[in-house]
Amino acid sequence: MKTTIIATTILIASAGLSWAGAAEGKEVYTAKCAPCHGANGEGKAAIAKMYNVTLPALSSKEVQAKTDAQLQAVILKGQGKMKPVSGVTEKQAADVIAFVRTLK
Repeated sequence: MKTTIIATTILIASAGLSWAGAAEGKEVYTAKCAPCHGANGEGKAAIAKMYNVTLPALSSKEVQAKTDAQLQAVILKGQGKMKPVSGVTEKQAADVIAFVRTLK
């Protein structure tokens, strides 16, 4: 039973993000994320210093190893000192994730 629930949850989560588009995500990323994370996801040193945080490159193994659901939670709910990204829908978050996956 537990295996069935887990498998179903994974299937639903992956199906939900399957309509994501990297091109659309790049537009949202440029408008909402690039001011802190940089045009290519490299992270801006001045922002990291100002907030006293480490901004790992979005192409790093650390970030790329996160699941789509984990990345979506960071975008929509925030994490640590990063606040939720305002005005971003679940679809737009999925698009941004699709774009971030191209930064490998």
